[in-house]
Amino acid sequence: MAARLPLSTLLSQALVAFTIEFDNEFEHRTPHTTTRQATAQGPWLASLAMWSNCMQFVREEGVTVRELQSLARTGTNLDGMRRWGYITIEPGPGGSPAKKARPDSVLRPTEKGRIAQEIWRPLFRTIEQRWEDRFGKGEIGRLRESLRALIGRMDLDLPDCLPILGYGLFSKDRDRDRERQAPAKRDTGADSLPLSALLSRVLLAFAIEFERDGDLSLAISANLVRVLDDQGVKVRDLPLLSGVSKEAISMATGYLQKRGYLVIQADPSAGRTKLVRLTPKGREAQGAYRERLRVIEARWQARFGDEIRNLREALELLIGESTARSPLFRGLEPYPDGWRASVPKPSTLPHFPMVLHRGGYPDGS
Repeated sequence: MAARLPLSTLLSQALVAFTIEFDNEFEHRTPHTTTRQATAQGPWLASLAMWSNCMQFVREEGVTVRELQSLARTGTNLDGMRRWGYITIEPGPGGSPAKKARPDSVLRPTEKGRIAQEIWRPLFRTIEQRWEDRFGKGEIGRLRESLRALIGRMDLDLPDCLPILGYGLFSKDRDRDRERQAPAKRDTGADSLPLSALLSRVLLAFAIEFERDGDLSLAISANLVRVLDDQGVKVRDLPLLSGVSKEAISMATGYLQKRGYLVIQADPSAGRTKLVRLTPKGREAQGAYRERLRVIEARWQARFGDEIRNLREALELLIGESTARSPLFRGLEPYPDGWRASVPKPSTLPHFPMVLHRGGYPDGS
């Protein structure tokens, strides 16, 4: 039951469900291109994160890469956004064309990018209205208020989305360093932030604390280390067990195998089937993951008091069981022509979003 789930899992699954519902609606409303569907009018399909870390700040009059990074407070996949048809990248004043964007390079939306912006912008309210209808306006209001209250007490200058995860799937060094630098926190209008941004900020604060002294990221620990054992789990079963894509699983297993946390070997009873099992070092990391979640939530409870209890209660109402029977799944049915309609339905949601450079999808797709 959700009452037994870590706070980071509750935050993660609410954020992932909101994002998938948002992405499904964006895909339905906008001309776009995917491997399944190509139209001359649309850019390559991307997720909510690419609005939050890029397109919400790109103006027709132009914004420099330096300005974008300051506004977004996290990085983006500029090469991808250009290649996918959302932006142009021009040399800065007096500059010459370069293969890669530089700090003074100027970004502008393409015509396709402007159309996507107009479709993205009102979708936050559309999905929040659905959640109010589904779960109750008062319940969603209490969730928003509990998130805003926590953000108001955090000494971190956080972005409106989770950072794109790089090697090791850590929540980026520059994000983890914010607390040590202790910058003056900007007034970013938390009262007007969409629900996805509120969830992202609190979850990223949790991840920063989790990863500060640990050897493994919260993304790897929550999605892969959590579901493994020392007997062996079939590689092909890992996406179903974890809720994240096989591409994200491949990144995580490669990182863990190289560092001695797991081994991958043939299943002696099933021919070419591969098994993944934890080494003694991996079992120790699994125990450390569970203990660190408990310690951080206890620390937050001592620091924030009733605000943590209120947040947990609001999230538990939304999530119920962390399976396909969760109320969150009521909004995740894709449109028949959507790309998610052509892939197996998930039986659970990720225990931490896997936001990758591949388009920013919360399950690493």
